[in-house]
Amino acid sequence: MELQFFKDFDFTDFWNESTYSVRDYIEPFPEDDLIASIEEELGYKLPASYIELMRLQNGGLVDKSCFPTSEETSWADDHMAITGIMGIGREKTYSIGGELGSQFMIEEWGYPAIGIYICDCPSAGHDMVLLDYSNCGKDGEPEVVHIDQEDDYKKTFLAKDFETFIKGLKEEDEFDNE
Repeated sequence: MELQFFKDFDFTDFWNESTYSVRDYIEPFPEDDLIASIEEELGYKLPASYIELMRLQNGGLVDKSCFPTSEETSWADDHMAITGIMGIGREKTYSIGGELGSQFMIEEWGYPAIGIYICDCPSAGHDMVLLDYSNCGKDGEPEVVHIDQEDDYKKTFLAKDFETFIKGLKEEDEFDNE
């Protein structure tokens, strides 16, 4: 597969290949009809960079799990952390159409219905990463933001697009200041 995005990105040591990841996150590679039905179900066009990554590996836990921030988050004063990236599908618990996917977070946890929730965080649902379509419309290129349920759904800007977000993820030990 010829990459349009992530051409210069090294995925060595990016994904965490645990049995938990296989059991709860990693979906089969998404076909066009599944992508279209998920987009229709969620009401948004998925970014091409997200689809491309999901065609390399469709969801999973990550070892590069921290994203630097310019403001404090519920996780730390200089970054936020994710557990995994939700794949395109409905079969796994942590896929965007799955049991604990995007719609569940909106309907059951009261998260704002302004996009697609694509990453869970170590807080077990108390914060999430969102493809935010607020500024671009349902067919545009969404920004990536952190939403903190514990802080009245505070939105913290992370990246201008999904590719920038993925390329900006760092290993946790890069933030250990102790």
